Amino acid sequence: MLDTLNYRHLYYFWVVGKEGGFSRAAERLGVAVQTISVQVRELEQYLGCQLLKPEGRGVTLTEAGSVAFSRAEEIFQLGQLLPQDVRQAAHKRVARLAVGLSDGISKLAAHALLAPVLQTPDLHLVCHEDEFDRLLVELSLHHVDVVLAGQAAPSSNTLRLSSERLVTSPVDWYGPALWVKKKEVMAFPACLETLPVLLPTGHSELRRTLDRWFHEQGLRPNVVGEFEDSALMAVFAAQGMGVFPVSHFGAEQAGFLKGLRFLGADPGVCEEVYAIRTRRGHQHVLVSALVAAVK
Repeated sequence: MLDTLNYRHLYYFWVVGKEGGFSRAAERLGVAVQTISVQVRELEQYLGCQLLKPEGRGVTLTEAGSVAFSRAEEIFQLGQLLPQDVRQAAHKRVARLAVGLSDGISKLAAHALLAPVLQTPDLHLVCHEDEFDRLLVELSLHHVDVVLAGQAAPSSNTLRLSSERLVTSPVDWYGPALWVKKKEVMAFPACLETLPVLLPTGHSELRRTLDRWFHEQGLRPNVVGEFEDSALMAVFAAQGMGVFPVSHFGAEQAGFLKGLRFLGADPGVCEEVYAIRTRRGHQHVLVSALVAAVK
């Protein structure tokens, strides 16, 4: 039994898992199939369980193999970043911040939250938008440093993620003068049944909050458009398509609402934004500054 993990054995296993077979892995690595087979077998002996099983002409991961492959993926993807990070540290200190933006979050609010770190010297900001669950995986693999989302990470998550609520902001309704003037015929929020309404798409946490509010108010809004991106929704509203909801925090901080007029608000409807990070994220200077700026 080996005393410590042999990372060459782990690397060969990882390549076999990615290629789906020993022959393809051997071709990629330029070594004999037998060499890879021996090294994977020694890794299985070290871990005390079978990692691969036959499937058709190739192999597939066992349940234990899936866990080992996930960890190997994290290890070797981090290793691929090592040369770049070392070269940057040797020649110039770059402040890199990779942010995952849940596709349901208000981009106006996200911009306002990031504002405190945007003046950082030599900042290299990377913003990646994706679905919430996929972003949590990216975060666990350290592909992003922090995720901004409209909901916290699941309390029972196995990825060891922590969530901090950054802001709870009332939601205001805006629209172009053409439609806001017509609101005078019928009070807010009843006017939402007659005015053209733009809303976030159904996967957004804000949309779910609004749908509950509509139900409580007995409203059937006249929905004429649905948008994944809040900034895009504001653009269409400004061009006269309809009225729309926006986080008060985002609208106030980003100054994006030129040409739009206030329609109304209900204090019971709020948008929440959470910062989700790993233990490593707690040590990231810019992530810590982002969180501290709104507390």
